[in-house]
Amino acid sequence: MNLSEEIFKLKKEKNCVILSHFYQTADIQNIADFVGDSLQLSQIAANTTADIILFCGVNFMAETAKILSPNKKVLLPEPKAGCSLADSCNAEDLKIFLKNYPNHTVVSYVNTSVGVKALTDICCTSSNAVKIIESLPKNEKIVFLPDRNLGSYIKSITKRNDIVIWDGACHVHEEFSVEKIIELKQKYPAAKVLAHPECKKTVLILADKIGSTAALLEFSKKDECKQFIVATESGILHQMQISSPQKTFIPAPPIDSTCGCNDCKFMKMITLEKVYNTLKNETPEIIIDSDLIEKAKKSILRMLEISQ
Repeated sequence: MNLSEEIFKLKKEKNCVILSHFYQTADIQNIADFVGDSLQLSQIAANTTADIILFCGVNFMAETAKILSPNKKVLLPEPKAGCSLADSCNAEDLKIFLKNYPNHTVVSYVNTSVGVKALTDICCTSSNAVKIIESLPKNEKIVFLPDRNLGSYIKSITKRNDIVIWDGACHVHEEFSVEKIIELKQKYPAAKVLAHPECKKTVLILADKIGSTAALLEFSKKDECKQFIVATESGILHQMQISSPQKTFIPAPPIDSTCGCNDCKFMKMITLEKVYNTLKNETPEIIIDSDLIEKAKKSILRMLEISQ
C-alpha cells in the first residue's frame, strides 16, 4: 500500500486539511496541504473551511488549532508529541509566579499549553514577538514566558528593561555548539550563519541572520550567498533545499551529537503510518473544555489581530 496515495484519498473524502510544521520529516511535509511555522499554521487553522484539521506537529500546536477552530475535529497523529519548552512552564506554577508580578501584562510564546494560554494576555511567536512587545505602551510592565533565550533577544532588540523573563528553554535550540559552529565557519568561510532567536546568545552573536523559521527560509531564498550554516531544527533544511536547490545548507551541530544535526525528538515521532491511521480512524482527537477554550482564545486572537 502506498501510504501517501491513501492519505491523499482519505483527506479528500473527509474534507481534511493537513498542516505540517517545518520541523517534520520530509515525507510528512510532502503530504501536507500547508507547511509553515507556528504563526502561519495558526492563521490557517483560524480560517480553514475543512471539517477536519490533522496537525503534524506537537501538542501545543494542535491545541492552538482547536482553540481557533473549536467546531472542527482536530487530530494529532502522536499524542505523546510534547514540547520541552512548553513543559518548562505549567499553569499551576505560573499562577504562583504571577502573584509576585501584579499589574504585569503576560506575554506568552505560543509554545505553551492551553492552560498557560488561559493565564496569558497576549501570545506571540518568534515571527512576531518583537512586534507584539513594541505594540505595548513603553511604560507597561511585562512578564514574558517561557523561553529565556527568546525573551533575552526581545529585550535586547526592544531596549525594554521592564520585562521579567521565565526561565525555560527548548532542548533543540539550547544545545547548539558554539565551538562546532566556529569549526564549520572555518571549513566553509563563505557560509552565512542563520539562527533562530531561541538559541543562546553565544550562538546568536555568530549569526548573520536571526529570525523565525519562516524568516530564515525567506532569507535563504533571497540572499546571494550559496552556503548557509543553519542553527535551528534540521527539518527546515528540506524546504530550504526545495526553494534553493543550487545552494548548500549545513545543519549546525549540537554539543553532543553523532549524526551532525539537531532534531526535535517530539516532532520526529510522527510518521506516515500514524498519519494514515489517524485520518482513517479519526483519532486521537484533541478535546478541550469549552470554558478553557474561551479563556485561552483571547490571547491568541489578540496576537493574530496585531499580526495582520
